[in-house]
Formats: sequence, structure tokens, C-alpha cells
Amino acid sequence: MRRWNKNRIVYAVLMVVVVVLFWLAEHYLIPSWKMAGPEDSVALPAYVLPGSSGGDMITHAYYTLEYSERHEQARWVAYTLTGSQLTEDERRRPFFQEDPLVKSISADWRNYKNSGYDRGHLCPAGDRKFSEAAYNETFYTSNISPMDPDFNAGVWNRLEIQVRNWARKYDTLYVITGGVLSKGLSSIGYEGVTVPRAFFKIVARQKKGGLETIAFLVPHRESSESLKAFRVSIDHLEEETGIDFFHMMDDGAEDRMEEAIEGSAWSF
Repeated sequence: MRRWNKNRIVYAVLMVVVVVLFWLAEHYLIPSWKMAGPEDSVALPAYVLPGSSGGDMITHAYYTLEYSERHEQARWVAYTLTGSQLTEDERRRPFFQEDPLVKSISADWRNYKNSGYDRGHLCPAGDRKFSEAAYNETFYTSNISPMDPDFNAGVWNRLEIQVRNWARKYDTLYVITGGVLSKGLSSIGYEGVTVPRAFFKIVARQKKGGLETIAFLVPHRESSESLKAFRVSIDHLEEETGIDFFHMMDDGAEDRMEEAIEGSAWSF
């Protein structure tokens, strides 16, 4: 009996040691990212940023976001994209990591395991191959949202490619993107990460007299329809998302821009 009790103690101690070793390996032994510093920062004009909806506003070197603790993902992500940033540099895909700047701690990537959904980037990793630090930054879990695999690889990928084509043609673009989040949606994982019912993207470029914009609202399912079928006004996006876009602009200019369904000035 004494030997049996001694063995139990040994096994218990070994189990604790194993758990501690796994924790240390995950948090300290996995090679650290090359992190972006202030000198790497890509400017994003303040007037491009949406108004806050009460979430945690986070500014990284290569994108800005508003994190929703309730939905465990960003309400929106905004970033600058230029033609010169679009490179074919090979980058080693890093592990997803919790965002260290989110006060409430962004969702654990394990919420997505066996969920049937991709860890879908909002600021695409493919837009950030020009720098290891920029590429790695897109793998914070604050920059991902549950996406149906066919949607992610299909219509949403087509839209991301179109935006890259516009960046090559027009050079500097401002992009705002995210999932449409609301009450009553399904969720995944032990933290309850909301599955958006649709995704939106606004693309803007500077022109004489103000911004030229185009906006899309894409239902969260694969579609073979033309991207033009998903164009909407920014006013419509505001109604759907509850987000106040371009809130720092002059009211008159903002109203004119947001009421229109722009598209003729953007080549497909």
C-alpha cells in the first residue's frame, strides 16, 4: 500500500512537470516573431478610420482595428495598401498568436480547431509579404474571423485579388474590412467566437476634390456572381454594421460619398 501511494505521488508530480513543460514550450521555446517597430509604421490618415463603437482600439504598425470582446474578433480592420507593397517574397507562415495590445486578450486560435471554419484574415497576409514583420503581424488573432473555407478561397479571395489589382493601378489605397456582427449569430469554440453573416470591404483612393470609394457587402457563402453584384453604398453598410465610417470628414462631403454606389471610376 505504501509503495502504491508513493507511485501515485510520483505520477502526479510527473504529470505536473509535463504540463509545465508544454506551457513553457508554447510560451517561450517556440521561436519568437520578428516584431514591427515604430520605424516600420505605415501611415493611415485619421479621417479614414471609422468611429469607435466602444471596443478596444488597437494600432499596429501595418493596420488599425477595433476589437469586440463580445464577438472575439475585430469589428473592422483598416490599412493602407500600395502597389509597391505587393511583392512575391517567400515568407514562412508563423503560428497564430493572441494580440498583446488587446486589453481583454484576443481569442485563442484553438477556438477554430475542428470548427469547420478557416481562420480568415481581414488584413490579408498576401498584402504584407514585403516585410517579415508586416507579414507576421497579420497572424494576430485579432485580425482573423471565422470564414467558410469555400467562401474564403472563392468569392472573398476574388475580391482581395481585385483590390490588389487596383493597388497596382492606382497605387495608394485605404481599405476597411470586417464581418457583419450582431446578436443571435452562431459561434465557435470555448470563447464563443461569432460567425459573421456577411463580410464587407470599403476601398478608397485619394483624388482631386476628395476620396473616391467603392464598397462591397458579401453574404457569408460561396458565390460565382460577379463582384459588381455585391456593390453597395456606404450608407447601406452603416445600416448593416452599425459602424460610422469616415466620421471625421466634413459632413457634406461624407454624405455625398456615402449615399452613392460608386463603381464607374473603378475598373474591373
